[in-house]
Amino acid sequence: MDLNKTPIAGSGKIVSVIGPITEVEFWDHMPKIHDILHLENDPNSRMEVYSSATPRSFYCLALNSTSKMARGQVVISTGAPLQIPAGTAMLGRVIDIFGAPIDGLGEIKTTESRPLYRPAPEYSDVLATEEIWETGIKVIDMFAPLIRGGKMGLFGGAGVGKTMLLSEILHNVVTLKKGENLSVFAGVGERTREGQELFAELGEKKVLDSVSLVFGEMGENAAVRYLTALAGVTLSEYFRDSGKNVLFFIDNVFRFAQAGNELATLMNTIPSEDGYQANLTSQMAGFHERLVSTSKGVISAVEAIYVPSDDLLDHGVQSIFPYLDSVVTLSRSVYQQGHLPAIDILSTNSSALDPEIVGQIHYQTAIVAQALLKKAESLERMVALVGESELSPESQLTYRRAKKIRNFMTQSFFVAETQSGRLGKFVPIATTVQDTADILNGKYDHLPEDKFLYVGSVSEIKQ
Repeated sequence: MDLNKTPIAGSGKIVSVIGPITEVEFWDHMPKIHDILHLENDPNSRMEVYSSATPRSFYCLALNSTSKMARGQVVISTGAPLQIPAGTAMLGRVIDIFGAPIDGLGEIKTTESRPLYRPAPEYSDVLATEEIWETGIKVIDMFAPLIRGGKMGLFGGAGVGKTMLLSEILHNVVTLKKGENLSVFAGVGERTREGQELFAELGEKKVLDSVSLVFGEMGENAAVRYLTALAGVTLSEYFRDSGKNVLFFIDNVFRFAQAGNELATLMNTIPSEDGYQANLTSQMAGFHERLVSTSKGVISAVEAIYVPSDDLLDHGVQSIFPYLDSVVTLSRSVYQQGHLPAIDILSTNSSALDPEIVGQIHYQTAIVAQALLKKAESLERMVALVGESELSPESQLTYRRAKKIRNFMTQSFFVAETQSGRLGKFVPIATTVQDTADILNGKYDHLPEDKFLYVGSVSEIKQ
């Protein structure tokens, strides 16, 4: 590069390239944090300004392969953060963080776009609702109902069914109530195969035109995975501001936190608790506080959260809890018992489980059922040592009813029909509450526990 030549306004040169990190020096018109830069001779080789290195140079994240980047190359600043296309043309399509289609269905034609980095709505604009969004999944509707405009977290280790449960909620709310809601799905750091299966499933159910999907799979670099979550939020905000009811699904949020941690490590920043990035809390706040409802429209979020080593006390996992209205915990021991969804009922809760919101009968039934399950849990060790027959008649009754409640909360999923061989079932909340109350009141004491496995309502047993 000829350093005697007058530089282009807003241009700089690459000083170093280390892995996915480039250092760029500028002469004038310093870029802002999050601005997008590109190579002068290749507009598709893009970088995002991450932080300042010196008064005149900046560390940048390469959003593409760095194979075309070299020291001394000229870089042009766009003067704006990354933007993705928005509009109804995004429905039924799968895109990457640049808004480019990756579904093989051709170009996306839209004239609107939105920046990935936007402030959260003002407090005075936020709308709070107390309406329950029926998922048709018994254990969730009973013990951790989803609030319309709220956030639900699905916590679990590897292979316990988080993605399956997330997909079933999406299926039930979007497929079975077609035309009423729109959905945005962000696949952050997950397998390409799972994304392909979801895309095919939505196409088969003929609801793909109500869903927009953004993918940044595990093979992408940390910057792309991090921005994929923000791209999903940006699309959700657009549809909300257009007056729509939006369901935002993300699989999964831990990979978003992990990507931020990888970026912090690459920048040699001093880590905080548990080795995570020092700004983890602000990153989680910036992500979740944009997922709110306003007077224009509603966003309800369902988030899968991977729990490393099944440790719920991991700092990355703990940073997500404060933003959730409903917490659903998946258990490996429940999964090994063959009970699906593998939800630990005693570790599952929701702020919506309130008599003012769900009604007195629902609330009372859920509380009594959890108390019964807790009491039965204390009897487990005794049963393992001496057998159920050695319990007192009252304890035997408690233990058997608790087993019926646990078995009744199993359910066949629509999205797992090909794997399980069982037809999926959607169970209304009223049916779930009534059947659970009847089990607690002893109406079905004469039926064996195994009859309650994978039924929709108890009426199916009588038939």
